[in-house]
Amino acid sequence: MSSIEIHGYAIVSDDDRIADAAGMTPDVLRNDADWAYFQAELNRSDVTVLGRLGHEANPNPRNRTRMIVSSSSRGIERRADGWWWNPQMLSWKEAARMVLPYGGRVAVPGGRRVFDLFLRIGYDAFHLTRAEGILVPGGIPLFSGCEGGRQAEAILGEAGLTPGHRQVIDPAGPVSLVVWRR
Repeated sequence: MSSIEIHGYAIVSDDDRIADAAGMTPDVLRNDADWAYFQAELNRSDVTVLGRLGHEANPNPRNRTRMIVSSSSRGIERRADGWWWNPQMLSWKEAARMVLPYGGRVAVPGGRRVFDLFLRIGYDAFHLTRAEGILVPGGIPLFSGCEGGRQAEAILGEAGLTPGHRQVIDPAGPVSLVVWRR
């Protein structure tokens, strides 16, 4: 199989939350500079992998190729709105061979279960944006391992990724970005 690069993308609060308790992205985690960066990265990707709830909540006006992680699939299925994949029934390697037979770049914007899944599969890079000074009490963590107060950076490091330099992408936030790479 040709080369596949897996890139994760998340904006988190200081307590490593990606959503509020209801699973919605709170306004305090919405940032124009982060959104512009994320959209440019999606434009560079060959497929976007996200959970069913994220797929349903986020329209796809640019008709980017999507792979939706869902237990409703019987393995990998091509549907009108994208590829539906059940990792319990078909391995990532087999699913990727179907969706990206010539290789390519994979964007993984979550949610938490999808972030955890690809933590096990292996990210080549994780683009971690932090809304500094923001807390989302009771919210949904980036990784399940963040539940007990462990920081996302520690989890990424344990997964074999190394941080690049910190970039402030919005000084007003401040909002910073660190790209972790294998």
